[in-house]
Amino acid sequence: MKYFVFALGIGFVLDALFGDPPGIPHPVRLIGSLIAFLERKIRGWLPKTKRGETAGGVLLVLLVLVLSTGIPFLILWLAGLLHPYVRLAAESVMCYQLIAAKSLKTESMRVYAPLEKGDLERARKAVGRIVGRDTDRLDGEGVTKAAVETVAENTSDGVIAPMLFMAFGGAVLGFFYKAVNTMDSMVAYKNETYQYFGRAAAWLDDICNYIPARISAFLMILSAFILRMDGKNAWRIFWRDRHNHASPNSAQTESVCAGALDVQLAGDAWYFGVLHKKQTIGDARKQIVPKDIIRANRLMYMTAVLGLVIFMGLSFLLYWVVFR
Repeated sequence: MKYFVFALGIGFVLDALFGDPPGIPHPVRLIGSLIAFLERKIRGWLPKTKRGETAGGVLLVLLVLVLSTGIPFLILWLAGLLHPYVRLAAESVMCYQLIAAKSLKTESMRVYAPLEKGDLERARKAVGRIVGRDTDRLDGEGVTKAAVETVAENTSDGVIAPMLFMAFGGAVLGFFYKAVNTMDSMVAYKNETYQYFGRAAAWLDDICNYIPARISAFLMILSAFILRMDGKNAWRIFWRDRHNHASPNSAQTESVCAGALDVQLAGDAWYFGVLHKKQTIGDARKQIVPKDIIRANRLMYMTAVLGLVIFMGLSFLLYWVVFR
């Protein structure tokens, strides 16, 4: 247990320094490839009926979780046989790969740069890399909103939640979370293709993110005060708008971010050519501008640092109580 607590801290520092180097195979992308492969196979095995699709979705979840956690467990077990420090090194690299703070900042800043230069088409393409909605209809304000929303939501999904799982279950539990989260992003769509097939993945993702999303929101509120953003408004909008989303978890951090930046997020969006009516989050006290992407990233990193310190502290305390 003590090794994976140190591995989390080392992994966080490595992510802050290096992010995701291009050209190096990333385990989350490998999980994505596994999901796509198994989906094709399972759909070929089972009938295309409501029951068949639902059962296929359950089978997908089980197979992906077994492989996504079993392989890292085996690697770490073998590394531990060689030497505890070899296991620490291996687990540190795994933790590093499971934290997405630097890549989240990098991708969102790729949206910020063309927006500042007035290059809307390039900004649309950049934001299309990190959001699921149609981007060809977005104006500059819409592109900025999409980037800020992504940073806000993924502060929980891509940073705090995996860190929380790793603090108390090491990289193996971190891979469990990432597998769940990746399945949700790939198959948990409410359309004809995934209406039944994606139910199990969506349900499990909602459960796994329920506590982390709320912890993330409170850490983000505290971060807003520390960074001298509008902490009071962040608290107010959180309590008012935290349920203004189809997901029980997504609006938790989005509402805090909207309040802290004094902007309005969410609202109607196009997906696969269909307009989806959505509630707004926050009040438009000021017009959202590209520099709000930078402010959202500052808020994300402060939240991440607070989370790291608190989670590692609690994990050390638990270790001391259990193994003293």
